[in-house]
Amino acid sequence: MSPVILCPTSGGLVLARQILALLPGAEIQGRRGRVTEEPGVTLFDETTAALKAAFVAGRPIVALCAAGIVIRALSPLLENKTAEPPVLAIGEDGKSVVPLLGGHRGANDLACKLADGLGAHAAVTTAGELVLGLALDDPPPGWRIQNADRLKPVAAALISGAKVRLQGAAAWLSGLPQDDAGPVSIVVSHRADAMGDLVYRPPVLALGVGTERGASTEALIAHVETVLSRHGIAKQAVALVASIDVKADEAAVHGLARHLGAPARFFSAARLNEEADRLANPSKTVMREVGCPGVSEGAALAAVGRAGALLIEKTKGDRVTCAVALSPVDLHPLTIGAARGQLFVVGVGPGDAGSRTADVASALSEAEEVVGYGLYLDLVADLIAGKPRHATDLGAETERARHALEIAAEGKRVALVCSGDAGIYALATLVFELLDREARPEWRRLAITVLPGVSAMQTAAARLGAPLGHDFCAISLSDLLTPWDVIEKRLRAAAAGDFVIAFYNPRSDRRGWQLGKALEILREVRPTTTPVALARNLGRPGEAVTVTDLAGIQPEQVDMLTLVMVGGADSRRLDLPDGPRIWTPRGYAAKEKQA
Repeated sequence: MSPVILCPTSGGLVLARQILALLPGAEIQGRRGRVTEEPGVTLFDETTAALKAAFVAGRPIVALCAAGIVIRALSPLLENKTAEPPVLAIGEDGKSVVPLLGGHRGANDLACKLADGLGAHAAVTTAGELVLGLALDDPPPGWRIQNADRLKPVAAALISGAKVRLQGAAAWLSGLPQDDAGPVSIVVSHRADAMGDLVYRPPVLALGVGTERGASTEALIAHVETVLSRHGIAKQAVALVASIDVKADEAAVHGLARHLGAPARFFSAARLNEEADRLANPSKTVMREVGCPGVSEGAALAAVGRAGALLIEKTKGDRVTCAVALSPVDLHPLTIGAARGQLFVVGVGPGDAGSRTADVASALSEAEEVVGYGLYLDLVADLIAGKPRHATDLGAETERARHALEIAAEGKRVALVCSGDAGIYALATLVFELLDREARPEWRRLAITVLPGVSAMQTAAARLGAPLGHDFCAISLSDLLTPWDVIEKRLRAAAAGDFVIAFYNPRSDRRGWQLGKALEILREVRPTTTPVALARNLGRPGEAVTVTDLAGIQPEQVDMLTLVMVGGADSRRLDLPDGPRIWTPRGYAAKEKQA
């Protein structure tokens, strides 16, 4: 999750930007009324609510305020220290960085990183790190603790001066005071029968799996659990679940990976063929079906490399197989094979940070690469800093969508950025069109998520008041993709149905007459006093919203950056001190009369 740099006062903005340079992808949040609205800063209304929202979302928090403010805000939410995100407090002078929560879930490391970058002091207070130089409950990535309930008594004994009997290889524990006759035993092992005061499971096992198409997740999990138990292997030592890339979209493989808490990684048939000489059970049938002589054994061996060896040979279950390989060193799954590619098709709203959904901000922060029209990428520059950007021209929609699919098919997390909502006159539909019409199995194996954004018509309606209070529709006036006779047919139907209409793509240098024709059609059935709004550059510098009517609107006032909204016959203009508003009755007055 992307960190939140919470800035309750304007005095902390300079420090916030320094921290942002140290934490690319973080989000600066400032309190409305105290921090000025500007690009890259999301505004909130109340500090306690903002702290709680970020904490509940699991986002690391760097609060530029007194520690007491953070403590009072979050204390009602503190239940499970093993699930709390890192929370730090830094004074506006930037001299001290205080990890308040999640010390062993990244807060201490984050505090030290920020302190180094800011030239400040990291006020780390956890006893284990101060006395022992390490935190027993914060092992290296991938390591797991078998009996975490023993952490406190073991740590207390060591802090009091007891020495350790260390069994197994663990460089990160080598600095502990050791004695072969010490009263505290710490064991490092992938064997299920290992016993000690503390038992650590190192990430040294690669679990290779093969499945028939559509095999049951429950069947695969049960089979793997049975095989590991039969061989006395601790499932907590499984660093990754590995298979062939044609199974990257197999639900059972990902269900098993989630069950084990280990990432799923995939190899091509060509890569698995390189392990053919090490297979214990090569199969001609498998070779014919997927292009390599073994999936479960081959994937396990490919994951551990030539220094590793097969620990459990291929074992068959109900439409599934599994095998296990042992590595002599820790496995780092993100450097092994490829992940299932992910494509996030995101709508970033009109452009301002305050209009982005939390899901969109999270997807952009987590994406490894981003694709989009250059202007749209600029609108989210604060969230994609340092990531590879693939920018194309405005009219190159197919190129953008195809390029995003290609990059994701390499096993990467990719965000395809659209303005407004990704599914409203944007690229979500083109992505699925390409999947439907092109025979690209590697694309169809991707995990594709469409994340909504605030559309231009929603933003315009909010600026105007309530023009969409009753039935409405959206019509694009661009005949580059849709023939004009189809557009006109829909336009006349909407006019006859008295829908409020939002016109997208109303006018450009190459398309100058369509808006005028659309207005003529509407004037045939609606009063010339019908309110009309022109909303330009919504959420961006130079935003302008103009209210006129069917008699006064001139097509020359409109360009491609403008959304035109035409009210229905009942829509009304209301002039208020802050400017004109438009609202469309829904029938509440009639309902009250009937009551």
